[in-house]
Amino acid sequence: MTESSTTTVAYDDIAVVGGGAWGTALALVAAQAGRKTLLWARESAVVDSINRERRNAQFLPGIALPPALQATGDLAQAARAQALLIVVPAQHLRATLALLAPHLAPATPLLLCAKGIERGSGLLLTEVLHDAAPDAEPAILSGPSFAHDVAVGLPTAVTIAARLDIAQRLQASLAQAQFRPYASDDLAGVALGGAAKNVYAIGCGIADGLGLGDSARAALLARSFAELARLGEALGARAETLMGLSGLGDLVLTATSPASRNFAFGRKLGGGTPLAALRAPGTPLAEGVETAPALIARARRHGIELPIAETISAVLDGALAPAAALLRLMSRPLRPE
Repeated sequence: MTESSTTTVAYDDIAVVGGGAWGTALALVAAQAGRKTLLWARESAVVDSINRERRNAQFLPGIALPPALQATGDLAQAARAQALLIVVPAQHLRATLALLAPHLAPATPLLLCAKGIERGSGLLLTEVLHDAAPDAEPAILSGPSFAHDVAVGLPTAVTIAARLDIAQRLQASLAQAQFRPYASDDLAGVALGGAAKNVYAIGCGIADGLGLGDSARAALLARSFAELARLGEALGARAETLMGLSGLGDLVLTATSPASRNFAFGRKLGGGTPLAALRAPGTPLAEGVETAPALIARARRHGIELPIAETISAVLDGALAPAAALLRLMSRPLRPE
């Protein structure tokens, strides 16, 4: 990780595409850092709430938003910013980029702020960006962070990966006293760490819901990271990236906190809530559910075995009961660590 230079020129004009809780929190960060900030939201009620009431009542209630943050429903208007933060769910990224790309100036930095792997293609989000908006400058933000924590000003550190000069400009654009971005040029490592941790967080939640205890959860967490590291090596990710904020740091937060949607999903599943109820319309989005089969497919393409992720995916598909998952993992052949 590289510290931003004091001479790095920030982007003054920032747009955020995605008006959910995380998009709104990041737009607030940009505005507080002194940037002219425009937030694009699909929902007209969100746009009106921000512009008239200075709040996103639907997705981030109770948080006052400054006048420097404005909202729009016009994607072409957002595309005119110097740099864009793309904060839409992973499985909707390609469609959003297809709408956005015709309006972008060449080499506009697009900072991906979602976490996942595209189901069907098995592509990392940075690879989806390369496909859907090849003339843009790719970047990705990830790390241990919850939208509410960021919005209320609790200390948070993340990693921004891009070509290093771009990463440093984005770093300078968002940095402030309570929000500290680190710059990296390891896009694959940051993209993989942010995606895979959601799958393993569901597994840790299942273990918690089954009442297996802290020792089992710690073992599951450690072995999950070993899987992540093996796949990361195959994809060309650097070990220090996976050991950092966007890898191990994000995994620890997401796999241990009740505030994590993925951990909470797994805990309810392990506690006996039916899959159909957890995936019903209107329930909180757990990105790890869609990422699990995509992660496995990508690993198989590279000849990497992910027994924990495969077991979690089998539970999520309904092919394996949560209680049987432990037996499957504990019955694997003994081997050196």
